[in-house]
Amino acid sequence: MLLHLSDLHFGTERQDCIKAIQKFCAERQPEIVVVSGDLTQRARFKEFLACRQFLDSLKIPYFVVPGNHDIPLYHLWNRFFQPFGLYQLFFGSLENTLQTEHFYLIGMNTIRRRYHTRGHISLTQIQKVNQLLSDAPTNQLKIIVSHQPFYISNAEHHLKDCPALGKFAIKEWGQHQLYALLHGHLHLVAVYDLNQEFALNLNHPVYEVHAGTAVSKRLHKNIPNSFNVIHNDGRFEHYFFDEHLQEFIVKSEQ
Repeated sequence: MLLHLSDLHFGTERQDCIKAIQKFCAERQPEIVVVSGDLTQRARFKEFLACRQFLDSLKIPYFVVPGNHDIPLYHLWNRFFQPFGLYQLFFGSLENTLQTEHFYLIGMNTIRRRYHTRGHISLTQIQKVNQLLSDAPTNQLKIIVSHQPFYISNAEHHLKDCPALGKFAIKEWGQHQLYALLHGHLHLVAVYDLNQEFALNLNHPVYEVHAGTAVSKRLHKNIPNSFNVIHNDGRFEHYFFDEHLQEFIVKSEQ
């Protein structure tokens, strides 16, 4: 089981949600915890420290990528000359890979200091991921983790936040049996098949998986705090925080 968290926004965290996730991990023991960016609200030292302490408290291996909130917004000197300084102090490299028993994870940094919310990927990144996917084991689900989504339905806003080369990248990566991309950013819960949405003519689905905010008070249209679970057989489950029970309850499965 993979636990997919996103948009923690430490600095606006809810202690009841934190405790509920700690309980979930203690009881369910996921194979890996993945966080698709926005670990902090304003990229401050104390926020990164609180996030690191939370993830360490889960006692589960974790895999993270930065979000647009993880580089300084108001400290312009730091934003332009060392935008990822504190992120790297606490979490190391911006782009990692990790193999577990059932999952092969590739982290992709879509954050650029020039942009506030827009995601960006380069041809170099696309080619690097292509090679990683090509060399990846065939008996593990191949998953890319980034902050900004590569696809948003027409009914939603923030279309400009998707990387311009996203469709091209998916077509390339799909040739190497990419199973899913995990994102945050929108504080929404959704799953799309990009093979259908982009008409890629692949012989398998490529899932675009959006996660809501797991622990932040910054809720989108009062959608409850939530997280996703990906099972070892590739099934998706969506858990939402129940205020009465003070725990995350599964509400839908795909």
